[in-house]
Amino acid sequence: MNDQQANNPLHGVTLEKIVTTLVDHYGWEALGERINIRCFNSDPSVKSSLKFLRKTPWARAKVEALYITMQASVWRSK
Repeated sequence: MNDQQANNPLHGVTLEKIVTTLVDHYGWEALGERINIRCFNSDPSVKSSLKFLRKTPWARAKVEALYITMQASVWRSK
């Protein structure tokens, strides 16, 4: 089972951690510009974003993809 997860950059990372990290890195306004979804643009909060993302697979996929891209750029800059 560990072999299956070895190349998964999201293994062990919660959705809350992903959203919090993205907000810390970009801020709500820039995050809403990158992923144009209402939970990031209209009265944003981590709680409301998590509720929406858990029910909306396409939006969650976009958030996870942005997180992976951001993490890759952070690692490249080190």
